[in-house]
Amino acid sequence: MLEVENLSVAYGAIQALRGVSLRVSAGSVVTLIGANGAGKTTLLRAISGLLPPAQGRIAFDGRDITGRAAEEIVRLGISHAPEGRQNFSALTVRDNLLVGAYPVYRRSRRSALLADLERVFSLFPVLRQRQGQLAGTLSGGEQQMLAIGRVLMARPRLALLDEPSMGLAPLVVREILKQIRRLPDSGTTVLLVEQNARSALAIADRGYVIETGHVVLEGSAEELRRDPRVQAAYLGRSTKAAGTR
Repeated sequence: MLEVENLSVAYGAIQALRGVSLRVSAGSVVTLIGANGAGKTTLLRAISGLLPPAQGRIAFDGRDITGRAAEEIVRLGISHAPEGRQNFSALTVRDNLLVGAYPVYRRSRRSALLADLERVFSLFPVLRQRQGQLAGTLSGGEQQMLAIGRVLMARPRLALLDEPSMGLAPLVVREILKQIRRLPDSGTTVLLVEQNARSALAIADRGYVIETGHVVLEGSAEELRRDPRVQAAYLGRSTKAAGTR
């Protein structure tokens, strides 16, 4: 579905990504793990058209989308929930969700939009209860659910989710990640950036480890969980202890 080949991105003189390549298969959850500043968010921003690549190629369903405008990429079927949620705090929950439907609004009947709302409310029932409430008054977990729901209203075939667990309580994180795991069942493939490597690998099919702008490891989620380097750096186990288990 998604192919990134030899992608490099720079912020002025600072090289944020260097020759990154990855693939995301339809119907899967793929996670990117790595430390702060490794380039994970930059990669999502390049895929969604918010940053121009210096070199390399991005293809979606066999179509080259490198350098295309962000709004065109959304219409092709890729939606992005950015780090920090970035909801419209002065709008209600319902209006935030309807804003997310803008790319499909003109070609959708009211009944289809209502069905999309119902899908979001079934994933996150608290949003149904809060739909008349201003987004800025929601809890952190509810705001994250809203950010994901807004993405889903565009009917993406690929959702880019950036740090959905950031700053949230463990119980809320578990609920959000459980619903992310369900998204491929309803036709939305997921590329997930997550610092909580243990939780991300628990729901992912495949993963990539990014360090200082490079992909340094890749494999199935199970392979990465068992890798001593991943255990030592991201799962809180020493290499020595991992080797003796």
